Amino acid sequence: MSYEDVNQNRRRFLVAATSVVGGAGVVGLAYPYLSTWAPSARAQAAGAPVEFDVSQVEPGQLIVVEWRGKPVWVTHRTPEMLDMLPENRPRLVDPDSEVETQQPAYAQNETRSRKPEYSVLIGICTHLGCSPSYRPEIAPSDLGENWKGGYFCACHGSRFDLAGRVWRNVPAPTNLVVPVHMYVSDTLLVVGEDEEGVAL
Repeated sequence: MSYEDVNQNRRRFLVAATSVVGGAGVVGLAYPYLSTWAPSARAQAAGAPVEFDVSQVEPGQLIVVEWRGKPVWVTHRTPEMLDMLPENRPRLVDPDSEVETQQPAYAQNETRSRKPEYSVLIGICTHLGCSPSYRPEIAPSDLGENWKGGYFCACHGSRFDLAGRVWRNVPAPTNLVVPVHMYVSDTLLVVGEDEEGVAL
């Protein structure tokens, strides 16, 4: 073996060893940085489906459940409230819920719900993202004689009926959103998941 062969072998060994150590150093430095890109346990939980027992909601009452940082309104509609829904049709922009992005197919009906007595809506106005007020009273002086109960956004005057359908001639362009949901028993509501899986 010549002197030049020894130096070549040593050189290859040193280059390989330095590359391995350098690569390990890069991985060691990059791992803490890259791990910050992964969602935290809290962020993962924030997107998880939420369970709620609807038997807690009294007839005529609205309860707010939080899902993905948004207010989800669960309203227990009385038979009288349901009877008044057809009376709103002439005043509504989309009475048949034809804008498909506003609700799952199973909520594309007159009550916009799986169970007529329970309304499940995201409580954010489709105009500028305000949160409307629940106004179940009939014909209050500030809303007029045509008001049959619903949700009123005082910020810009948008009106929605008790199915979350938007009135004509108001700033909000579309109905309130019905989130993906299902009932796993007669009273246990799951918001954020249905038979097709967890909402994206």
